[in-house]
Amino acid sequence: MNRIKVLVVDDSAVVRQVVLGLLQADPGIEVLGTCADPLLAMQRMKLQWPDVIVLDVEMPRMDGLTFLRRIMQERPTAVVICSTLTEAGAPATLAALAAGAVTVITKPRIGLQRFLSESAAELTAAIRVAARANLARLSACAARPQAMAPRLGADAVLAVPHEPVPAAAAVTGERVVAIGTSTGGTHALQDVLMALPVDCPGLVIVQHMPPQFTAAFAQRLDGLCAVEVREARDQDRVIPGRALIAPGGRHMLLKRSGARYHVEIRDGPPVNRHCPSVDVLFRSAAVCAGADALGIIMTGMGDDGARGLREMRAAGAHTVAQDEASCVVFGMPREAIRLEAACQVAALEELPRIIRAPRPGVQLPRADGGT
Repeated sequence: MNRIKVLVVDDSAVVRQVVLGLLQADPGIEVLGTCADPLLAMQRMKLQWPDVIVLDVEMPRMDGLTFLRRIMQERPTAVVICSTLTEAGAPATLAALAAGAVTVITKPRIGLQRFLSESAAELTAAIRVAARANLARLSACAARPQAMAPRLGADAVLAVPHEPVPAAAAVTGERVVAIGTSTGGTHALQDVLMALPVDCPGLVIVQHMPPQFTAAFAQRLDGLCAVEVREARDQDRVIPGRALIAPGGRHMLLKRSGARYHVEIRDGPPVNRHCPSVDVLFRSAAVCAGADALGIIMTGMGDDGARGLREMRAAGAHTVAQDEASCVVFGMPREAIRLEAACQVAALEELPRIIRAPRPGVQLPRADGGT
């Protein structure tokens, strides 16, 4: 078995010691070493190049963001950011994702050793996903200017209604687009939202992201896009030209009042180990929007959203899965396709056109020429 070669770069001696111990306990991972800053890391990498780098953002002599950008220019490599969970650190962490990092593992300022020990499964899972990531896609994006909880299903937040809403009865005439994404989604969402005009349908979005980061992420996109992008607040209206991103740590549900849609922000347990959960959003769209909805599942690890997308399709919605070639990680779309939840498979570049199509229920040609 070829073990994943990992280099840990963090100025905290405690982090280096704990992460080293966690990774050395995994037979599928080989730790090449730990370094206190990027300059030492560059010297170490001359001897042997890692498959994955676990990287802090704030470090002396050279910050992690500068180091990451240099790596992605010279030799694209999978990077997992290990960042302090603070609102102040969110912009730098988001910039790291924009610069080509695969995903983020958050760490607190206090109780660090216990937290990292309890998050061993999350860290090793992130490293495995990073090792399989589509580096060509990541480097193309970066080149542009700019312990496991019990697994619960969507029933934990929103039960399936005893009497499903018939597709014809659900139609109100006002369109709504529900999007779910995870690893690689920060790049993908930017691509999609920047291509949309101000008169596009209203969008509700779940991007797996820690609580302190979603507001900064939405604010960053709002400055880049013609559409309004913001972190969703309870009872926010879903209107044309507005994209609402679920706040990290809380579920977002689509609701309807007459012919108008709004969102409900609700506390609840993680679903498919995520809060917010794509499955929860998609189920709510199936229940209250039916054929008015367009469901899109994009790049991400795991399978959150696949079953919810199938429920949307059964309720009459048009449903789309991003294709493998344009995904950073194909896990979520792959599972949706396996469950026959997607009416259509499409490249990332095609998604804005699909969103702008006259009706989400109209059968569009597949990206591969099929139907």
